[in-house]
Amino acid sequence: MTDAKSRIDETVKANDVVLYMKGTKEMPQCGFSSRVAGVLNYMGVAYKDVNVLADDEIRQGIKDYSDWPTIPQLYVKGEFVGGCDIITEMTLSGELDTLFEDNGVSYDKDAADKIRAANA
Repeated sequence: MTDAKSRIDETVKANDVVLYMKGTKEMPQCGFSSRVAGVLNYMGVAYKDVNVLADDEIRQGIKDYSDWPTIPQLYVKGEFVGGCDIITEMTLSGELDTLFEDNGVSYDKDAADKIRAANA
C-alpha cells in the first residue's frame, strides 16, 4: 500500500464524514468544493476536510483510491459517496438525509428541508 493510499485509508476510516476538496471548509478553492462544503456546513454536519491542493500525493491518491476522476469526494463511514453532482442530487432528493440517518451522522433536518425548498 502506498503512503498516500494508507494515509487516505486511515483518514476515511477514522472520521465519520470526510470531504476531500480543493481548499478548506472555511475557504474552498473551487466552485464544486464550495458547493459540497456549503451543503455540509449549512446542514451542520461535523466533517473532516482534506485540502488536496496542499499535497500532490493526496490529490492524485484520492482519485486512485476511489477510482473516481474528480474532486471533491465525500466519504461517509468509510464509504465513497460521490462528487459534487451526486451530492447535489442526493441533497435535493432527500437521499443524503437518509444516508446520514442510516449511519448515525448528526445533521440539521430543518436546514436540509430549507435547501430543498429553495431549489424546488
